[in-house]
Amino acid sequence: MFSGLNSFIKNILPKRLFYRALLIVAVPVLVLQLVITIVFFDSLWIKTNKGMTRGLINEINLFVELYQNEKTNKDELKNLFPLFLDLNIELINNQNFENKYTERWFSPIDRTLRRELKSNFATGEFWFDTTSYKELIDLRIKYEKGYFKFLVPKDRVSSSSARIFALWITVPAIIMVIISLIFLKNQTRPITNLARAAERFGKGEDIEEFKPSGALEIRQAGQEFDKMRKRILRHLNQRTEMLSGISHDLRTPLTRMKLQIAFIKDKDLAKKLAEDISEMEKMLNEYLQFTSSSYIEKDEMFNLSELMEEIISKYNNKNIQRDLLPRVYINGRKNLINRSLNNIIDNALKYGNKIEIKLIKENSSLSIIVDDDGSGIPEKEYENVFKPFYKIDKGRTESKSSVGLGLSIASDIVKSHGGNIVLNKSKMNGLSVKISLPV
Repeated sequence: MFSGLNSFIKNILPKRLFYRALLIVAVPVLVLQLVITIVFFDSLWIKTNKGMTRGLINEINLFVELYQNEKTNKDELKNLFPLFLDLNIELINNQNFENKYTERWFSPIDRTLRRELKSNFATGEFWFDTTSYKELIDLRIKYEKGYFKFLVPKDRVSSSSARIFALWITVPAIIMVIISLIFLKNQTRPITNLARAAERFGKGEDIEEFKPSGALEIRQAGQEFDKMRKRILRHLNQRTEMLSGISHDLRTPLTRMKLQIAFIKDKDLAKKLAEDISEMEKMLNEYLQFTSSSYIEKDEMFNLSELMEEIISKYNNKNIQRDLLPRVYINGRKNLINRSLNNIIDNALKYGNKIEIKLIKENSSLSIIVDDDGSGIPEKEYENVFKPFYKIDKGRTESKSSVGLGLSIASDIVKSHGGNIVLNKSKMNGLSVKISLPV
C-alpha cells in the first residue's frame, strides 16, 4: 500500500529541483490562504452579509405592514423611508405581478436574499434581480393589484471588507512567491551549472575552468567535480603520451623488420612474416585510436546524410544498400562520428556479404541502423562485445584478424555525443547495430 502511494507521489511530483522547491514553498502558502479565506468568509463576511440582509428585509417588511395599515399616511411614509433608510420605493398599480427568479444560484448574496425574503413573505409574493443594475438590486413585493418596487444599493446587503481582505491577503502572497522564485533560482542555478558541466564533460566536450558557487555543500560538490575532471584529463593525457611513445618506439623496429624481410629468399616465409608485421601495425593503430583523446575536436553543425554518403561511397561495394534521410543536420564532432560509422560498417562487411544502412528519425532522436547477413552473435554477448579487447567465440572471428576494439571505440564515441548504441538480431539473420543520437 505504502509503496504504491510512494510510487504515485514520485510520478506526480515535478522532476526538476527548482519546481520541487517551489512546490514546497507555494503549497503551504496556498493552503494557508485557503484556510484563512474559508474562516473569513464563514465567520465574518457571510455572517455580516446575513445581518445586513436581514436588517434590510425587516425594513421592507415594516414598510409593507405600515403601508397596509389604514391609519398610516401613505404619502408621508413613502417620503420618510427613502430619506432615512436609503430605499427607492415605487408603487406600481394595475399591473400583474410576475414571479420570475433571476438569481444566481452560486452567489452568496442571492442565496441570503432568498432565505430572508422567504422568512418574511410567501414564496409567490416576491422576486429580485441582482444582475440588471451594476450597483442596485431590483426587489419587488406583491401588494393588492400591483407591487412595490424597491431599488436597493448593493452595499446594503454586502460588505466591502471582502475586497479589502482579498487585496491584503493576495498582494503579500504574490510578493512572497516572487521573492521565493528569485531565491530558489539563485539557489538552484549553481546545481544546474554543475549538472551541465558534468554532462558536457561526460560527452567529451572541452569545458573551461569550472568555478563552484552557491551554498557550501554545492561548492564542495563543485570543487570535488573539478578535481575529478582534472585527474581524468591528466590520466588521459598521460595514457595518450605513453602510448604515443610506445608506438614511436615500436614503429622503428617494425620498419627494420620490413626491410630485412625483403632479403629473405623463402617467399612463403617472407609473405607470412609481412602479414604478421601488418597485423601488428594494425593492432598498434587500433590501440592508439582507442586511447586517442576526443577532447581536441570541437563540436560543429554538419550534414549527417552527406557524411554517410561519403563513407558508403568510399567502400565502392554494390552489396551495400542504403536508405538515408536527406539533409539531416546534427551538432557534434564530425571526425569522431566518421570513425564510429567506419568501425561499424567495417565490422558488418567483415562478417557479412550484404549490409543495409538506414538513417531515420524516431521521436526526438536520429537512428542509424546497420544490418548484415552474417552469422550474428549470441544475445548473451551483446553487452560484452562493447568491452575493450573482448573477443567472442571463434565462430564469429575465425580467420579474421580482430583486436576487439572496433565496437568499443564506436560505443565510446556515440555515448560521448549523448547517444546510445544497441545490438539486435538483423532481419537478414545477421547482426543489427542501432545508433541513436539526440537531435
